[in-house]
Amino acid sequence: MKRRLIFLLVTLVLALNLILGARIYFGSAHAADGKDSADANLERFADVLEKVRTSYVDGSNMTYHALIYSALKGMVGSLDPHSEFMAPDDYQQLQDDTEGQFGGLGLVVAMKAGFVTVVAPMDDTPGFRAGILTGDRIVKVEGQSVEKVPLTDVVNQLRGKPGSRVTVSIERPPSGVLKNFTLTRAVINMDMVKDINGKKEFPLGADNIGYVRITQFGDQTGDELEAALQKLKKQGLQALILDLRWNPGGLLDEAVNVCEKFLPRGQLIVTTEGRDPRENSVLHAGGRGDELKGMPIVVLVNLGSASAAEIVTGCLQDYHRAFILGEKTFGKGSVQNIFPLDDGSALKLTVAKYYTPSHKVIHEHGITPDSLVPMSDAEAADLLIKRAPGGLESLNVKDRERVKSSRDPQFDRAEDLLKGILQYNQLSQPEKVARK
Repeated sequence: MKRRLIFLLVTLVLALNLILGARIYFGSAHAADGKDSADANLERFADVLEKVRTSYVDGSNMTYHALIYSALKGMVGSLDPHSEFMAPDDYQQLQDDTEGQFGGLGLVVAMKAGFVTVVAPMDDTPGFRAGILTGDRIVKVEGQSVEKVPLTDVVNQLRGKPGSRVTVSIERPPSGVLKNFTLTRAVINMDMVKDINGKKEFPLGADNIGYVRITQFGDQTGDELEAALQKLKKQGLQALILDLRWNPGGLLDEAVNVCEKFLPRGQLIVTTEGRDPRENSVLHAGGRGDELKGMPIVVLVNLGSASAAEIVTGCLQDYHRAFILGEKTFGKGSVQNIFPLDDGSALKLTVAKYYTPSHKVIHEHGITPDSLVPMSDAEAADLLIKRAPGGLESLNVKDRERVKSSRDPQFDRAEDLLKGILQYNQLSQPEKVARK
């Protein structure tokens, strides 16, 4: 009788949480031989569950609830690095994140090659100011290894009450050098669009070349970009550098909003394709059309450019609307849906992948720039210090002067390219008039 009750419990939990919530369907055309039938495998699951519950040496305080949650975490976690089963506390944390404020270090992380890897340090955050870089691997938190620890658990360890401290051990490939950082958690809240000085003034540079940096795609990114473009155009903007380096992505709608500021109305921006036809979508440009009227644009990217930043990059590259310069992007081009469950938990499941207008897949491939311009770790570290409020002031006099005089080779190349295009256009203008 007890066995039947356990079997019923497992059947109900998995059927409701997975079939209804995640739309994962048991059985397929490959299950004709019965080896993949739901009943047989659920019964096997119930056997293992009961043996663990009754016989595991340290299992006297185990509950069926905890074991089922562990099983669900393991199952979903085996799918890909971005899918996860979230307990109620984890789901609440995700909801807090979408509101744009939480206590933490400002490190966007993902699982890559089995390591907890920094996708990008967020501007003006403890991780950013400490000099942690894209590609760094978090190997320990408070002296404890995070190898084989679920990504969500590592994130939970990094977060906490603002003002509290945490020590993380960082390994930097390919050197393998291990360094400990003791950081003070802070409220993570940031502007999405900034000028070259990290402010929102947007002065026009030499040769009427403007510069805009998008740090993340949040609720207000499109509106903030619109305000920046209006300021630049009033000053006589002739060309634009759009900096998406160390941008970890964000909201798909805001990526579309950014793209449509540079494209004709109705032009394809991105498609999503999944196993379930309901996850397929085709998104086109709305808005008022190309607000820059064909002005030349250079987009700067690097390994820290991910997700929504890659959607913008791939779209503008496909239409030759912008010249892409820098380093290959991260390669995070999948769509996750959240399926809330009735006990407060939730399932985050990868349901589709992004494709550029020419149907190039972004996920695990990234976007290759039109011009590869590498940046050394030292150059990247100096740039991040320059960008960080108070970064220069935190250095001794010798290092401060060195960092102040350091160059950004990717920005310099972009500026030179745009100057050349503008000079060519100016020289060819009389010839165009004469031909008329």
